[in-house]
Amino acid sequence: MNRSQFLRNLLGAMATLPLANSVWAKPATDPQTKMVIPPYLQPGDTIGITCPASPLGLKELMHCINALKAWGFQVQLGQTIGQHWERFGGTDTNRAADLQAMLNNPSIKAILFARGGYGTMRMMDAVDWSGFQKNPKWLVGYSDITALHCHVQSLLGIPTLHADMANGFEIREDVSSLSLKNALIGKPINYTGPLHSLNRAGQSTGKLVGGNLSLIVSLLGSKSALQTEGKILLIEEVSEYKYTLDRMMTTLRRSGALDNIAGLIIGGLTATKPDGEEPFPMSVEEIVFEKVANKNYPVCFNFSAGHIKNNLALKLGVPYQFSVTGTSVSLSEGQPLPAPVSIPIVTDSVQVQA
Repeated sequence: MNRSQFLRNLLGAMATLPLANSVWAKPATDPQTKMVIPPYLQPGDTIGITCPASPLGLKELMHCINALKAWGFQVQLGQTIGQHWERFGGTDTNRAADLQAMLNNPSIKAILFARGGYGTMRMMDAVDWSGFQKNPKWLVGYSDITALHCHVQSLLGIPTLHADMANGFEIREDVSSLSLKNALIGKPINYTGPLHSLNRAGQSTGKLVGGNLSLIVSLLGSKSALQTEGKILLIEEVSEYKYTLDRMMTTLRRSGALDNIAGLIIGGLTATKPDGEEPFPMSVEEIVFEKVANKNYPVCFNFSAGHIKNNLALKLGVPYQFSVTGTSVSLSEGQPLPAPVSIPIVTDSVQVQA
């Protein structure tokens, strides 16, 4: 990308940022893109917790509830908490109704999903999103919740939060939970990533989309499929064989989803299953890079997002500046911002400025 193009993209990204005083009271609408940004949270606001996928009981929620209250928020539990049907947190009808009630409730300012696993795709088409479109609120989760992220991004264009869910909270505040709090109250995201031998240098701007690779691939061909052109694509995955990772990445490549993106961010590719039949000597990073080796957009690996200890909160559907060099990786929401704070992927001593 030449300098003039980079500056044009930079100015375009800056133009989409909401006015600082407007986001606290009501959704901010960018006049050029018509993108509506959900209001950021204020002390006393209520966060709803519901199970759109796998089940979770009240006992497993206590660290989360305690943390949210310590942050100054109220908590409202959905009817699906503690429910169990088949392998899900209630029937498809019950899970859809619980989410619908929270979307329609004006006193709930954000919805934090209790757990991923599997099941979100089964119920999300039963949800009426018209009220949410008029009065959006932050939807928070990752893993199986990628189905909702993709659905909302593709059909409504409303930002959502890729971040830890209720079952991910620890007894003490950690990097993941603190980054979520900062995102919910409207602090601009400004992260650095690790260096990797397969990182590809470059600079770009674009809205961030994506999440769990399995869900992204599963949605191809549906109305919820991601529109990736001109976007920065985030991919993470857990507990897959190397050959299934290869198959999913090959499917993305064949679909054209990797052709015209602005950049590729690879989060955690963790808990890879051992080869059961034929060995696959390539590393997971090499499997991914092979699919985009002939492209020229920036690529970074091992970004701190996904099924890892430090799962940093990321606003999806908003513009970022993405830069990869031989000595640094940065992802910044809008410009200008202070120098990024480097956050290691796994350590017990990491701190994030509040």
